[in-house]
Amino acid sequence: MTLVDILKWSASISGVIAALMVSFDLGRRVTGWGFALFVFSSICWIAGALMSSDEALWSQNLALFAINIFGVYRYLIRKKAPETHDA
Repeated sequence: MTLVDILKWSASISGVIAALMVSFDLGRRVTGWGFALFVFSSICWIAGALMSSDEALWSQNLALFAINIFGVYRYLIRKKAPETHDA
């Protein structure tokens, strides 16, 4: 198994676990750590994609990396919970 394979499998497995953590909606802390795991997954995807010259994959994950950093900020760093707007 090559380094690229290890990176891509790590990205894939951690991405699935992160998606489960976010989708279960078990609270802000678990969701925040799910986003942190998504950040790790994006970094692995970007590294693996750069090493295998897959421009579409690294550019997509660069955008997802930024979105996931925002998720970490919202759920783990920001102290105030967002206001809800009921219709």
